[in-house]
Amino acid sequence: MVAEPIRAVATRPSPSAANRVSGLKILDRYLAGAVIGGTLLTLAVLLPLLGVFLLADEIDRVGQDGYGFVDVVLLASLSLPRYAYQVFPIATLIGALVGLGALASRSELVAMRAAGVSIARIVRAALMGGLLLAVAGFAVGEAVAPVADQKARQWRAAGEAGQVALQTPYGFWARDGDAFVYIREILPGGYLRGIHIYQIDPEGELTLASRAEEARYQDGRWLLREIARSRVSPQGVEVSRVAETGWDSLLDPRLLDLVVVEPERLPLWALLRYMRFMGATAQDAAPYAVAFWGKLVHPLLILAMVFIALPILFGSARTTGVGLRIVAGILVGIVFYLVSRTFSYLSLLYEVDPMLGAVTPPLLFLAGALWLLRRVS
Repeated sequence: MVAEPIRAVATRPSPSAANRVSGLKILDRYLAGAVIGGTLLTLAVLLPLLGVFLLADEIDRVGQDGYGFVDVVLLASLSLPRYAYQVFPIATLIGALVGLGALASRSELVAMRAAGVSIARIVRAALMGGLLLAVAGFAVGEAVAPVADQKARQWRAAGEAGQVALQTPYGFWARDGDAFVYIREILPGGYLRGIHIYQIDPEGELTLASRAEEARYQDGRWLLREIARSRVSPQGVEVSRVAETGWDSLLDPRLLDLVVVEPERLPLWALLRYMRFMGATAQDAAPYAVAFWGKLVHPLLILAMVFIALPILFGSARTTGVGLRIVAGILVGIVFYLVSRTFSYLSLLYEVDPMLGAVTPPLLFLAGALWLLRRVS
C-alpha cells in the first residue's frame, strides 16, 4: 500500500481573526480622528481669538500712513499663520484632551480596555493622528507662514518708512529719490550684499549704473565697498572702479529693519543658508542655530503633546470634566513653553549646543508622561 503524498494546505485566518484585525484598523482610525477633530475644534476657537488680538494691536494704524480699516484687517490676517504655527503644539495638546476626553466621558475608552485593547494600541492610534497634524503644522510653518509674514512686513515697511519698496524672492527693490536700488541680500546689523543703484534723469533715461559688493550703515550714512560704476552718456559708457565710498541715500535704515526677518520667522532652508553665511564671515550664528533646531523639532513637539495628553486622560478617566481637562492642557502647555524658552536662552547665554537646548525639553516631558502612563496603566 503506497502512502499518499502529503500536500501543503494553505491556511487562512479564521473569520473571527480577520474581523478582529479589521475592527482594530477601524478603531485606530476612530481614535486618530478624535485627536484630529479635537485639534481642529481647538484651532477654530483659538485662531479667531488670536485674530481679535492682532486686530486690536493693529487698529491704531487706522488713519496713519494711509492705512484704512481694510488694510489693518489684511495685516492681521497675514500675521495669523505665524501665530497659528506657534500655538499648534498647545492646540494639539488641548485637542487631544478634548477629542479623547469625549470618548472617556462616554465610557468608550473603558469599553476598549475591557474588550482587550491595550494602552499601547490606544497610544499608537492617537499618535497616528498626531503624525498627520505634525505634517500639517510643518507645512504651515515652512510654506504658508513665511510667505504671509513677508507680505505683511513689506506692507508695513512701505507705510511706516514712506518709501516705495518691493520684496521679492530674488532681492529687495526700493525707490531712492531719482534712483532705483536693488539689494540682493539684507542681513542683520545694517549689512547689505549685492547692491545695484540705477540713476535716472528727469527724462527717464539711465545716466549711471553702480554695483557694490557690500554696504554698511555707519555714522548716519551708507558706506559702499568694491564699487563698479558705468556712466552712460551720448558719447558712450565710461566704466570706473572705486574701493570704498560713501552713499548719501534716502534709503531709511528703518525700512531695512522691518525687512530683515527675525530668525524665528525664517523657513528651515533660509536658516541653514544664514548659518553658513555667518560661519563663513566669522559672525555669531547661534540665534539662527537655535531657531533652526527649534523649527526642526517642532513636528516632534506635536507628537509629544499627543503623548503627554494620554496620562492626563487615563488618570482622570470619567471623573474629570472637559473644562478641567482643558485647564490642565493649558497649564501643561504654558509650562512647556516656558521651559523651552528657558533652554533656548540658556543655550545662547552659555553657548550650549543648540540641538541639545531644543531637544531636551520635549525629552523631559516625554519621560514624565511615560512615567505617569506606566503608573495609571
